[in-house]
Amino acid sequence: MANQPISPISWRGVFPAVTTQMHADQSIDWAAQAHHLEVLIDSGIHGLILCGSLGENQTLLPDEKRAVVKHAKEVAAGRIPVLSGVAEMSTAAACQYVQDMEALGADGVMVLPAMVYKSDPRETMAHFRTVAAASKLPIIVYNNPVGYGVDITPKMFAELADVETLVAIKESSADTTRITELYNACGDRYALYGGVDTLIPECVLMGATGWIAGVGLAFPKENARMWELMMAGEWDKARELWRWFLPLMTLDIGPHFVQKIKLVLQEVGLGSEWVRAPRLTLAGTERDEILALIHKGIAERPTL
Repeated sequence: MANQPISPISWRGVFPAVTTQMHADQSIDWAAQAHHLEVLIDSGIHGLILCGSLGENQTLLPDEKRAVVKHAKEVAAGRIPVLSGVAEMSTAAACQYVQDMEALGADGVMVLPAMVYKSDPRETMAHFRTVAAASKLPIIVYNNPVGYGVDITPKMFAELADVETLVAIKESSADTTRITELYNACGDRYALYGGVDTLIPECVLMGATGWIAGVGLAFPKENARMWELMMAGEWDKARELWRWFLPLMTLDIGPHFVQKIKLVLQEVGLGSEWVRAPRLTLAGTERDEILALIHKGIAERPTL
């Protein structure tokens, strides 16, 4: 399908959270990054998110993060929206970053709570209001209490609904009831994205209209097909594809999810497993088990 620019408030569909491809010396591999972005765009995705958790945001230097987004904008060349994750230590740093993204021509940002310090609800909402006021860019609010220890509840989202540039939510609480609770609290005020790969069908059934994908980076055509089937309501076909996909989707879970997804990218020829320290590539029994899962998935890969 053709990719067309999408206006911020109508963002829908598959927005992969892209890895940052690296050489063995941990420097950025720009050629591999460009190749992967082209493969993703050709698969029919609807947007790109750079420098998220999977993009190793917090281990990239400030200039590197900005360079990664600038590079993606150049590769995408206006074909689809390009967004950046915002995962800074302070509200002030997040404000500066979104201003820099606006100057670079990013189409939007995906904002996390401030890192390390676990803010209370009042502080969390103040953070998002302040960051939103720092630029005109549309914002996906990333709620991941499992990973980051701060929960943005449906009640809090209802209170934030007056902030016009908060247009979407990446819901990664691992609780699919949140989709319904968000609709009950906020109506259709926000575009809702499922953010946990293993729970996507349930989220879509409850009304999610977007998927911020992880494992689909390695299987973009299958990811696109799964999305198309769900959107068409062809659930018998979707279930059949999902039963193949689900074991692979578990790679998106746990503290080593970046290493696992980069390893599967390597095994399908779309990248390398190199990560930035303190992360290290998988080793020992864990590596053997993950490779066995990946190779089984590749061997049983369906014909689309």
